Amino acid sequence: MNSRSSAPFDELDRKIITALMANARTSFAEIGTAIGLSATAVKRRVDRLRETGVITGFTATVKPSALGWRTEAYVEVYCEGAAPPRRLAEVVRDYPEITAAMTVTGGADALLHVRARDVEHFEEVLERIRQEPFIRKTISVMVLSHLLPDSPEAGASQPAPQ
Repeated sequence: MNSRSSAPFDELDRKIITALMANARTSFAEIGTAIGLSATAVKRRVDRLRETGVITGFTATVKPSALGWRTEAYVEVYCEGAAPPRRLAEVVRDYPEITAAMTVTGGADALLHVRARDVEHFEEVLERIRQEPFIRKTISVMVLSHLLPDSPEAGASQPAPQ
């Protein structure tokens, strides 16, 4: 975050963020009309929210199956000793199939979200992960269906919580 002081995050900022999360292509004029501000005032607020790191970017959400990713799994990774998160981050960056990775509490050291073309492709990715010298074991869970089909994990955008 930028160290400059800025106006506090308020309800109008929250409404702007909610509108942008629902559709990042919504114009400042449309947002302004909906929340009672001019397009210029909305732009100033969005610029401030970007400058302070509240808004980190704008992106397109794409249905994974449209890109050929029809198989999805979560992989718990267990490391020999204490593998530093930095080393884990270096490894997962080498796999385009890993769409999210995080260190976690509990028995596993990390949790990976993997997308693949099919089960055979997933198995190849899993075998490459297991060949990393500090990986002791993995436990995989295949995704069958999304109970919240509008969630980002399912490949959909999601509005900000109210």
